[in-house]
Amino acid sequence: MSYPLSVTPRTLMGPGPSSVHPRVLQAMALPCIGHLDPDFIGIMDRIQVMLREVMMTDNELTIPVSGTGSAGMEAALCNLIEPADRCVVCINGVFGNRMADVCGRYGGEVVEVTAPWGEPVDPADVQDALRGSKTKLVGIVHAETSTGVLQPLDEISRLTHEAGALLVVDCVTSLGGHPVKVDEWGIDACYSGTQKCLSIPPGLAPVSFSPAGVAAMDSRTTKVANWYLDMTMVRSYWGSDRTYHHTAPVNALYGFHEGLSLILEEGLEARWARHKANHELLVAGLAEMGLAMLPAPEYRLWSLNAVCIPDGVNDVAVRKRLLNEYNIEIGGGLGELKGKIWRIGLMGHSSTPNNVITLLGALKAILQ
Repeated sequence: MSYPLSVTPRTLMGPGPSSVHPRVLQAMALPCIGHLDPDFIGIMDRIQVMLREVMMTDNELTIPVSGTGSAGMEAALCNLIEPADRCVVCINGVFGNRMADVCGRYGGEVVEVTAPWGEPVDPADVQDALRGSKTKLVGIVHAETSTGVLQPLDEISRLTHEAGALLVVDCVTSLGGHPVKVDEWGIDACYSGTQKCLSIPPGLAPVSFSPAGVAAMDSRTTKVANWYLDMTMVRSYWGSDRTYHHTAPVNALYGFHEGLSLILEEGLEARWARHKANHELLVAGLAEMGLAMLPAPEYRLWSLNAVCIPDGVNDVAVRKRLLNEYNIEIGGGLGELKGKIWRIGLMGHSSTPNNVITLLGALKAILQ
């Protein structure tokens, strides 16, 4: 028997994936060619140039890893951590916890710096954690997808480098929707995912390593514990040698190329402004309905909006009605915020005034 595919079109306004531009889908439907074909090598070269511009960096090792954002996180950490390395990890949500877990799995000695969910990490607490023993890296989430918090990085970056450590940053939900200034902020390893503000289907993870990050890899005394994500080999495939490592996802990279082109056509500052304006439109509409946001205004993500669920309102029932009656997907809370917040994504191609107004109308009708 055959099973022809059929899916219901949705308006994707959850924590990811976001809606994909038709040009990206068209690009992904182009003929598959060999991953060492001269045409494909040219596409890889252009991807690196565009990705550096989007990540605001001159780092040579700036590539998309073949895997989702979680693979990007593992790539950043497994290449830098050796057994017994001291790793200070900032936790104010699910994805800070995940970073700490991964550091421990690669043999790192994890020191946790915590903050209440819905609040940013205090640089003073990071400074305290950096005192004493030599620290290899500080890991922090720039855009905490589980809480809607945008973490300021300037002060923590300064403290990290004064302590002689490397700064590793999760930009999964900020890249393409918020400024992510890899070089200016002194980020040594940065990772993201395609399915959030880049509005490309999931399956690739942009990463960038600073010269200091690359030097740390090159000075390792032990092999990288993850063969597939070992950048000492992967970078040879993306570099001038083109040494075979794995079969790259050719059609996924077509889509990545087209998605980056769309971002640069719009312009980074214009794209950030669009995300901010639609976030403000949503917040104002929610306030008129008596709905509050979880983070304080100065720490709110534009791309992922954490909305407090009113007392007496059934989280799952509301989200089911939005999906079944209006074809709108939003997300629920994770971890200790399960059942307490809705997570409304305004990311990439999904971040439009029309989507905001449609969601507000649907939510108002359901809550009434």
